[in-house]
Order: sequence, then C-alpha cells, then structure tokens
Amino acid sequence: MDNKTLGNIFKGDKVIWMIFFFLCIVSVVEVFSASSELTYKGGSYLSPLIKHIGILIMGVFCMVVTLNVKCKYFKILTPFMLIISFFTLIWVFVAGQSTNGAQRWISFVGIQFQPSEIAKGTMVLATAQILSALQTDHGADKNAFKYILCVCGIIIPLIGLENLSTAALLSLVILLMMIIGRVPGKQIGKLMGITTLIIVMIFASIMILGQDKPEANNKENLTEQLEKKPKEEGLISRIFHRADTWKSRIDKFMSNKELSPDEVDLNKDAQVAHANIAIASSNVIGKGPGNSVERDFLSQAFSDFIYAIIIEELGIEGATFVAFLYIMLLFRTGRIANRCENNFPALLAMGLALLLVTQALFNMCVAVGLAPVTGQPLPLISKGGTSTMINCIYVGVILSVSRSAKTKPETAETTDNTTV
Repeated sequence: MDNKTLGNIFKGDKVIWMIFFFLCIVSVVEVFSASSELTYKGGSYLSPLIKHIGILIMGVFCMVVTLNVKCKYFKILTPFMLIISFFTLIWVFVAGQSTNGAQRWISFVGIQFQPSEIAKGTMVLATAQILSALQTDHGADKNAFKYILCVCGIIIPLIGLENLSTAALLSLVILLMMIIGRVPGKQIGKLMGITTLIIVMIFASIMILGQDKPEANNKENLTEQLEKKPKEEGLISRIFHRADTWKSRIDKFMSNKELSPDEVDLNKDAQVAHANIAIASSNVIGKGPGNSVERDFLSQAFSDFIYAIIIEELGIEGATFVAFLYIMLLFRTGRIANRCENNFPALLAMGLALLLVTQALFNMCVAVGLAPVTGQPLPLISKGGTSTMINCIYVGVILSVSRSAKTKPETAETTDNTTV
C-alpha cells in the first residue's frame, strides 16, 4: 500500500527524481552553512534554514501538481503566458522594486517575484510549440525561424534591460533549441552573424555610455554625481541605467593585471576576492560541511556565490559531483526526449533542461573566475523564493513529459521486453 502511494506521488522518470533530491540535499546543507549573514541580521540561527526548507517543500508540491498535468495541455498556456510575461516585464521596467541597483522585482497580492523567471519558461514553451507545429520531413519550415524571432524580439529585450546575463543565456537556449528543432542552417548562420553584430553594438554602447564608478573615499565626487543623476535621467539613461555596473564588471573581467595578495582591495572586489580565497583554502579535499570561513565575508554566499562555498567545504570532489548532477539532468532529459513520438514534448523538455543546465554552468564559471560577475543563482541549490519554485515547476514539466508523452513504437516494445 505504501509503495503504491509513493508511486502515485513520485511519478515520472526515477533518475530525474533522484537528481532532484540530491540537488535539494546539497541545497539544504550549503544554504544552512552559507546563511551566516542572514543569521546575524535576523538573530535566529535556524530561521534561514526553515524558510528555505519551506520554499523547497512548496516547490516539490508545485512540481508534483505539474507532473500530473499531461504535457499536451501545456500548449494551451502559451498565449496566456506570453501576455502575462509581456505585461509583467513592462510593469517591472516602469515600477519595479530595486535590489542592488537592479529593478527586477514586482509584488502582486503580497507575493514578490521576478517576471524574467516566468518569461524564460514562457519563451521555451513558445519556441517548442512553434518548432513542433512547423516541423516537416526535411526539418523546420522557414517560417518557424521568423515566428521565433518575432516572439524573441518582444520578450528578450525587455528582460535584457534589467538582467542582461539572463537575456543572453535565454538567447543561447533558444538558439540551441532551433538547432535541435532542425531550423535551416542558412537561417541560423545569418542569425549568428547578426547576433555577433548586435553584441558588438551593445558592448560598444556599454563602454561609451557607462562611467567608471568613483572611488569610495572621493565623497565630494560621489555626492556631486548623485545630485546630478536625477536631472540627467532621460529615456536613454533610463534604458542604460545599469551601464555603469556592466562596464565595471567587464573592466574587471578583462583586466589581465595580476595582483599580489597585498594589492587586492577586499572592499572594492570583495565578491571575487573572497570567492578566490574560498576556493584556494579548500585544499582540494575541502573543510567539511559547515566549516566555511569565507561565508562570513562573501556577499550573497547563499545565492550567487554558493558554488564557491561548496568548493571550500566539499572540495573538488564535491564540486565535481554537483556539476555531474546537472550534466546527468541534461543527458537524462535527452534520453526522455529521444523516446517521444511527438516533437512538442521532446523540444519542451530539452529546452527546460538546457535552461537549467546553462544557468548552472554559467554560475559555476562565475564562481571560479571564468566569467564576469552576474546575478545568476545556482538553480535548485541557491537560496531563493519564487525562482526556486519556478525551477521546481520546470523539473515537473520534464517529469510530465517522461510520464505522459507518447513514446515511439520501437521504444515501447524495447521497454516492454526489458520489463518482462
């Protein structure tokens, strides 16, 4: 009876479930360890952990509900999700709540969330539906490329205004989906050429419009700039209001100057410096769970830089295991997609897996200094609110595909023979 009850709850691919639970275990342990800053501010040792576990439980609930929805019904949501994504992204641009200089949050019925998180899944859903609807024996119809670009042209720029790295990663995922969906190579080649040109133009705009941030001790200059800022703000400055931050991050990443330990400014480059200290002090084998030192100095140790804390505590083996879980998630989803008879569930599952894995790998690259600092958390591990629950929903969709999507006849026969 118990086995039947558990089987009814944990439907879908068991390997995906196993990967998800391993990620949750790592998340609980490392968020508890890395939340010393929140513990100090809140005055409660267990409060951050209890809140995070509560969010994960809600995420699992959302995931179970999602996996019980047959994948064919996700098509119905596409137009509604596109409308919601468009208006919430406009909302956050006009009247969003600012955090660390980025206006990414809005509140609705007392719930605070990032519209970009919803928009990412919406774009994958829309792309999968377009590619599947216009699929032919010789690949995707040429019109599929045009329709995808039209949708991307509306949603992605709105995401990029406040979260450039999210827009870039989402664009990469859409490109990979088009390759998987057999969009003609000529169209993809032209797109990559135009994209390169756009990237160069954006890069040039950031370096031209962005200003070097004043030194912390130059109070007169800082006060003067703050006083001038409201007067100078117009449409261009409104759109590129984060150009200063982007330019600063690019300058730091592109700088090839090697600094000796005594030359490192821990106040100016605190995140990168303390992340490097955390990695270097791991001594390969790690200090053990809960024994991190840099969590007390590293800003956002429980979110953007949690992978550095994982390396410090669990060593190279633990960090490799975490990376392996994400790679396994991608390959297992690929196997599920390969079994699908129809294109829509296969493309949807692969798109969501690529969304999670590319973000995870990028977060890891930031933590180890291979990419410029951004605000990308580690999916399903970093402490979060609605982003964690939405990532759980993405996994729920993948499980729904593994459970309810029609399988190819030869795959079904093979599965039956293996079971017998």
